Amino acid sequence: MPIIQARGIIKEYPYQGDAVHALRGVDLAIDRGEHVAVVGPSGCGKSTLLNVLAGIEPPTRGTVELLGDDVYALDEGRRSALRLRRVGFIFQRFHLLAVLTAAENVELPMAEAGVPARERRDRARELLDYVGLGHRMGHRPPHLSGGEQQRVAIARALANRPEVVFADEPTGELDRRTGDEIIALFERLNADGTTLVIVTHDMHVAQRARRRVEMADGIVVRDHGAPADIASDR
Repeated sequence: MPIIQARGIIKEYPYQGDAVHALRGVDLAIDRGEHVAVVGPSGCGKSTLLNVLAGIEPPTRGTVELLGDDVYALDEGRRSALRLRRVGFIFQRFHLLAVLTAAENVELPMAEAGVPARERRDRARELLDYVGLGHRMGHRPPHLSGGEQQRVAIARALANRPEVVFADEPTGELDRRTGDEIIALFERLNADGTTLVIVTHDMHVAQRARRRVEMADGIVVRDHGAPADIASDR
């Protein structure tokens, strides 16, 4: 049973009395434990697809099953709870709060989930150690490098022990060496059992994934490394 199952995903945006067709009928299934890179040129719909799969942005038509739920059949409260407790999302530009320390940024999703303060602190320390930033817990984002900020963002995404992590251009703001370090960290997460879906324009990043989904003009045009049962249906 796939952990993510998208069927017939169409996404349109109104524009000057017409519609922009971002997704034109995407079918995609992702199994538990996969490491998937979604690639394609700018404007092909890959970030839109990521947002739809993650339960952030509803499609115009089509369905998404995420972790056993028909995600857009849920009301907003239940969909938010699903994203908070079972899904992690990593942004290209980090989206950390500058006034909070690294540890406090990591604690935020746990606070929202009602995790007790002491448990939040212990978990933040554990996660920052995991991403190699245990010595930077008290630093605020303006005093961290880009790579360090992305590591904090990864730790924050893992705070509530998500089963699947989505990442949108996670190395786009980083130099190659730092990007390689972040991708190595993603590989470690995947080896530890986390399902990863990463949008990237960087083929160096994509080639490190075990499966590569190529998009163009709002559709999937190739799917390298898909499970055999999925590939046979294509």
